[in-house]
Formats: sequence, C-alpha cells, structure tokens
Amino acid sequence: MKTWFHSWRAAIRIARRDAWRSKGRSALVLAMIALPILGVSALDLTFRSSELSPAERADRMIGAADAQFKDPGFGGVPIFQDPLGEMNTPAKDYENTTWPSGPTDVPKTFPAGSTVLTDSSGSAKLTTKHGLLVTQVRELKAADPIARGITTLLEGRYPEKNDEVVATSNFLESSGLTVGSTLSARNFDRPYRIVGSYEIPDDLKAVQVNALPGAFLAPYAKAVEKAGLQKPDTSTTYLVRASGGFTWNKVKELNAKGVIVTSRAVILDPPADSEVPLYQKENWGNYEAGSGARAAELAAIGTVVGLAMLEICLLAGPAFAVGARRSRRQLGLVGANGGARSHVRAIVLSGGLVIGVAAAVTGTVLALILTKALQPYLEETMGQRFGAFDIRPLEILGIALLAVLTGLLAAIVPAITASRQTVLASLTGRRGVRRSSRVLPLIGLTALLIGGAIALFGSMVTQQFIVVAGGSAIAELGVVAMTPALVGLFGRAGRWLPLSPRLALRDAVRNRGRTAPAVAAVLAAVAGTVAVSTYMASDEAQQRAQYTAQMPHGTVAAFVTEEGGRDVPAVRDAIQRYVPVDIRADVARVSVGKPSCQPWDSGPGCGRFEVVVPPANECPMYRTLPGGEDPSEKYTPDQRRKMLTDDWRCKEGRSSGMYVADGGLLVADASLLKVLGLDDPATVKALDEGKLVSFNPVNIGKDGTFGIKQITDLAAADKASEAGRPAPGKVVSLPAYQVPGDEKSYGVQALITPATAKAAGLATAPLGIYASTDRLPDTEARQKLDGELTKLGSNVDLRVEEGFVNANSLILLSLAIFAGLVTIGAAGIATGLAQADAEADLKTLAAVGAPPRVRRTLSGFQCGVVAAMGVLLGSAAGVLPAMGLRLNEERQQMRWHEESVAQGWSAASDAPYVPIVIPWETLAGLLVAVPVGAALLAALVTRSRGALARREAT
Repeated sequence: MKTWFHSWRAAIRIARRDAWRSKGRSALVLAMIALPILGVSALDLTFRSSELSPAERADRMIGAADAQFKDPGFGGVPIFQDPLGEMNTPAKDYENTTWPSGPTDVPKTFPAGSTVLTDSSGSAKLTTKHGLLVTQVRELKAADPIARGITTLLEGRYPEKNDEVVATSNFLESSGLTVGSTLSARNFDRPYRIVGSYEIPDDLKAVQVNALPGAFLAPYAKAVEKAGLQKPDTSTTYLVRASGGFTWNKVKELNAKGVIVTSRAVILDPPADSEVPLYQKENWGNYEAGSGARAAELAAIGTVVGLAMLEICLLAGPAFAVGARRSRRQLGLVGANGGARSHVRAIVLSGGLVIGVAAAVTGTVLALILTKALQPYLEETMGQRFGAFDIRPLEILGIALLAVLTGLLAAIVPAITASRQTVLASLTGRRGVRRSSRVLPLIGLTALLIGGAIALFGSMVTQQFIVVAGGSAIAELGVVAMTPALVGLFGRAGRWLPLSPRLALRDAVRNRGRTAPAVAAVLAAVAGTVAVSTYMASDEAQQRAQYTAQMPHGTVAAFVTEEGGRDVPAVRDAIQRYVPVDIRADVARVSVGKPSCQPWDSGPGCGRFEVVVPPANECPMYRTLPGGEDPSEKYTPDQRRKMLTDDWRCKEGRSSGMYVADGGLLVADASLLKVLGLDDPATVKALDEGKLVSFNPVNIGKDGTFGIKQITDLAAADKASEAGRPAPGKVVSLPAYQVPGDEKSYGVQALITPATAKAAGLATAPLGIYASTDRLPDTEARQKLDGELTKLGSNVDLRVEEGFVNANSLILLSLAIFAGLVTIGAAGIATGLAQADAEADLKTLAAVGAPPRVRRTLSGFQCGVVAAMGVLLGSAAGVLPAMGLRLNEERQQMRWHEESVAQGWSAASDAPYVPIVIPWETLAGLLVAVPVGAALLAALVTRSRGALARREAT
C-alpha cells in the first residue's frame, strides 16, 4: 500500500509539473472539460434555487393567512379540489344535466372569529406617458400583516388613502411613469397618485397597480357603465386567519359548501392521493410523471451526458497524446531507472486526473460565482424570485466527479500507448510501427448493425421516440469505433494527390492513434448537426406544404371588437400612415344589443346573431338533435367518409379560413372584394344592387335568400341549445347572390354593404380594416405601427400575410457554426500532434531543398484532411437518426389518419405528407467550407521556417 501510494504521489507531482509547463495545452483541455461542468452546475444551482419550499410557496400564495377562500362559480354545489386548490370540479356528475353555474356566498363559510382580508382584481385601461395600457388593477391592503409575503415593496410606501396606488416596477417601466406620478383610467377621470413601487415575487413581469379595497374597481365600474360600456369583470378571493388553521378534513368540509380553499397546513403537509376525492374521479388523477416516464427521462439524460463525455474525451484525448509524445524522453528515463509500464501509465493518467480535478474545481467555483452574480438577471428571465440560494453538495460533487472521470477517460488511450513504447524507442525518439487493432472495427461494425436495426425497428414497428434515439446513438458509437479502419480506407486516395496533400493523408493514415480520435470527435459533432438539420429541414418542408394563407399575399388586416369599435378609426389611420396601402377596405360587423357589447358577450343588454342554415342544406352529421344527441353516431364509418367526399353540404368550402366575424359575415363595400381578389363584375354588380354576396352555398335557401337570426334573449337561447332546439329570435331574410367557382374567400362567408344592413334593420359596429399593399411593410414600419397600436390600449388583432416564413433558418446556421468550430478545434489538435510527430520529416524536406511554404501547406493539408474525413463520415452517420424519426412520425400520423378515416372524421384524400429532406446547403457548407476553412486557418498560423537542426538517424 505504501509503495502504491508513493508511486502515484510521484506520478501526480510529475503530471502537475508537466501541466504547468505546457500552460496552453493544459488550459485548452481544462476549458473543454470545465465549460460543460460550469453549465451543468449552474443549471443545477438555478433549478434548485428556483424550487420553492412548501413554506415559501405558502407565503407567496396566501401571505401570512391560514387559508385562501375562492368561489369556483358553481352556485354553491359541493365540489372536489386538489390539495393546492388549482384543480376543482363539482362532486356530482352532470353529464346529462345542466352544468351548475352562479356565485357562491363565500363569506357565509368563514369560521366564527376569523380575521378576513379581501383580495379583488380586475382590469382597466390606465393612462400612461405614451397613451393607454391595459393593466391589472388589484385591491389588496398590502400593508396588512396578513398579506405579508404576497408582494415586496421596492420604493416608497403602500397606499393609505383612497386616491393613492402603488404600482409594480414592470408597470412603471412600461408606462413611463414614476413614483409620484398621477394616473387615471379611460372613461374614469378620477386621478390617483403613485406612492410606491412593488413586485410580486412569483410574477416579476406583472403589469399591475394596487389600491385600497373599494378605492378603484367599484367607482370605475360605475363610470364605465355610465359611459354605456360593459362593466369589467372582477374576481375576489379572501385571505382568512382562524384559530387552529385549516386541516385537510376542514378543507373537505368547506368543499361541501362549494368553496375552494388553499390551506397553509395542507401545503406544508399534503394528504396522500388516496385521501383526495378529486383523484378518485375518472380522468382527474394526479398526473405526475410515472415510473416509466421518469425512466425514459433518465435514459435520455444519461444518453446526452454519455455522448457529451464521449465528445470531450475524443477532443481531449489527442491533447494528452501530444503531452505524452513530447514527454517521451522523460517517460523513457522513468523506464531506464527501473520504472515499470504501470508507472508510465500512472504518469499519463495522472495528467488526466490533475486536469480533471482542476476543471472540476474551476467549473464548480465559476458556477457558484456566476450563478450568484447573475441571480437578478436569472430571476428576471424566469419571471420569479429564487426562494433561497440552494446548494446541494451531493449533486455538485457528482457533477464535479464527472469532470474527473472525463479527464481520466480522455487519458486512458494515450497512457496505454505511451506504456507500450520500449525504453530505447522513447530515449532515441523512434516511433516504431504498430498495427492497429482488428477487434475494435469488428465491435464497431456490430454496434452499427445492431443500432441501425434498433432504430429501424423503432421507426417501422414501435412508436417510441426513445427507441429510435437509442438505436441511433448505438449506431453512432459503432461508427466511432470503426473510425481507425475507415481512416485507413481514405489512405487509398493518396496516390492521385499532389505532394503536400499526399504527405498529409499518408501521415494521418500511418498515425491512426492520433488521427482517429480527432476524426471521431468531428464525426460526432457533425453527425448531431446533420441529424438535427435533416429533421428540421424535413419538418420545414412539411409545414410549407401544409401552410394555408389567411389572406392574399401582402394583405394587412386589423380588427377591434371591444367597446363597440371605439378605437377602430385610430387603427385604420395608423395602418394608412405606416403601411404602403394600395387598396383600403373598412369593414364592420353586425351588432345585436348594446353597441358596446363584444361578440358573444353575455352581459345585460347584449345579444348575438346566427346565420340560419336551411334544414335541407344541413350536413346530416352535424344537425342539432333534441336531447343533445350526436347525429354522426347514426351513420357507419363508410357512410361518414362518403358524406365527407361526395356530399357538398359536408365538404369544407372555399370560405374556410381565419375567423373574421360570427358566421363569417362582414359589412363592407366592393373594395373588400378587390382586396381579396374576388371582384368579378357579376359579384360587384350584385353587391351594388343591395344583394348579399355569399361564398358558401350551404347558407342559401331554395328561394335564394340568406337568413340572419337576431337573438336578444341569451338565457332562453342557452336553454334551447341545451335541449337541442333552435334559439328563439327574429330572422331577417336578404336576397343573396352565390358567387360561382371555387376561388378562396379567406374566411369570409358573406358580405353586405352598410346600406343593405341599414335597410334590413341590422345594427352594425366598426370592426377594422383590410388593406392590400404595394409591398410588405419593412421592420421599421412594423415597429412604428406596433408602437402606435400599443398606445391605444386596445386588444388589436393585427395580421400581415407574409406567406410561409421559416423560423428555423437561424437555428440551422447556429448548428452549422457549432459543428464548424468543433471541427476546426479537433482538427487543430490533431494537426498540433502531427507537427510534433512530423518534425523529423520536415527537417528532411528542408535539407533536400523543399521550399519554406511546404511546411505551411503540409500543416494546412493535415488539418484539412482530418476535418474532411470527420465531416464526410459525420454527414453519412447523421442522416440515419433523422430518417428514423421522420419515419416514426409518418407512421404515427398515418395511424391517426387511418383512425380518423375509419371513424368518418376525414376523407382518405387528406393523407398526411411527411417528407424526408436532406439540407444540401448545410451539408455543402460542412463538406466544403469547413475543411477548407480549417486548412487555411492551420496554414496561416503555421510558421514557414522551422529552427535549424540536424536530422538524427533513426
């Protein structure tokens, strides 16, 4: 034991001294190992610090209260909830009866002697420095001890008077206001002074202001109603403090009264799943990841970590080989003085141990420092404050041990190679000739075949992504193991090359021990890049084929439905100002009830309209039946398929597309037809004659009319819908013109002029604008337009038809750059090792009269050869997993399509299109630009003349 300890101690001291002497090489290897450790350690620290403890979670949710009470809106019927109160449902099943709805009298359920703090919230358009901003308005007495922990005061103080508010820092930044500024709301002239700023620890990006209870929402609602607009919705929860708290049994008792309760005691000590009634209901289980999903996740993480370690080992291995080669005389002296081969191996392995330990310490320390220093930025990015800076020593130690293990693994092959050299060869500098292993290529070929078979099985038989990924990883490892043999095959091309590339290729083939790891490292990086690029290019081709234009190319549209279209004129002016408009079409919608009502508003005085489909034109599968029965169940799958393909009433018409208004009915003049490219003379003439223009024949009756039903009694309409009866309402029939042909109308099913709507007694409200353009607005114009629309404070639905836009081009470019950098790095390391080995050959070339540029060109070609071999093999290896994944997706989508066809939900002609596309541009860049770039870079950094020295006989 003593001898073993002293021998390793001496080996580590020698390795530490060598590492210090070769600072550049040591720093390179240390950086390669430390950077992943830094990233993983920082990720672990960030993840653990962002995880809240039960006590921290309770403080942020309910402050210092014992519980939060909330109305689920089920009219007080008993409910079931999960322990955190995030999921709930009525305890009784209401499948065949009316679903309960209505408010619950929550205050009646408070225990006697409780202390209660209300927490109400709504929204309003607040005045800012730039215009209006839709803001959440909260009424919580934040200074009350019960609310401690829900908000954090940053500046100033909390409100003390009814005309004071406090605002989140994000609101102040967005609005341009500061503490001390005054704000008000649209339709509400009462001023409020900002007396402080705060943040919500769980939602740092919240745009919110906080007032005292009753100070803003109630008077604001009265002012809005007085202006003829709909009263904004508000919600109220209650923070309750009671003696003894609220156990899970108490929570269930309160659930029986129809109240949701989030209890501090339950958060700190949650019940077992078997004690939660909600989890016992069908389709309401605790959907946490099961053991199978966790095993698959761990397998995926293990695969990624393993491949990353392999890549680092392949990159760092040649660097350790360089050190061993340059220290061969020292290692020879160890043997000459009685050292065994195990001592030589220990010295080289100690180099990996020293670098690994240094990388572990460096990566861990930097992760701690950077995570702590960047904590505010990380919190802002994640949108929440850390609970505590949580360091898990065992996890950090495990990540650090990966660095040590990686360093040792990277040094194993150089250590074995160095120990096999004789003492005489080490002392004289002779390299000797050693045949490469014949077993390793056979193992690699076996792994390649097995991995390929697994990936093929996963893509053709199973539907498991992990099977395809695992098989592809095994196949790639097989190719890596075959690299020495494949490098030998490349040597046969040397006879047709000029002097410098022939020497470089011959040197690479004869010294496969240093060439193969570098080629394998390039292979692994390029294979991953090619796999992802092929998959993304294939997915892009599929998305491009499936893309459906929402409007004619270059068209701009904007819609506003709130407040009766109050801001529509301003939106139209902004588009006219910042967009190169060619033809402009102002559009409106049919409005039922108060003008301020939005479509499908259910408030007092609101209504809606429906397009009346003649009974003879209804698709048999979609008819409304009494009792709410599904009419499609009356037909066989074959009958459903036949209807979808042959029955014109069931086909998806040309009017399908984006939602523009209820029933696809718009109010506009003939300019809209020009914008949409539908302005044939007959259609324009019919519109000018006061007829309704229809793009969907289903809506036209035998008498040539189009029916519009105005529904004013929404409660009666809902009851009729539940009973499967038509909704009561007044029907207006308009003479209609059905547009012939099959030109696409982009979601517009019918069009009438404002004069026709007025003559028919239909009220209208401004909706928005369509505009064709001379050219698409540039980035500057879009930014100005977005800024102008933001100032309005309205929810503007802006759409620009740009055609299919590929969002993956930047990702593909980034992957290609990453692969190029790894390739140049690996090839550069191999070139440095080659130069150390080939110094004698370079001296001989200089002695026989070779020009100085030969040294430079030889270095460049050595680097280029390694890069070219790795890129070529990696490109071939990377296509396999991408093809496997795409075939797997094709099988899944075909199965879904066949099920849909079998049920009669879709036609057989709608078969999915799942192409496999090779990204030739990316491959061309990798196959040509990267090797050429690596060769030129190596040639530029290599000196043309070496130091004068005599050539020793070997």
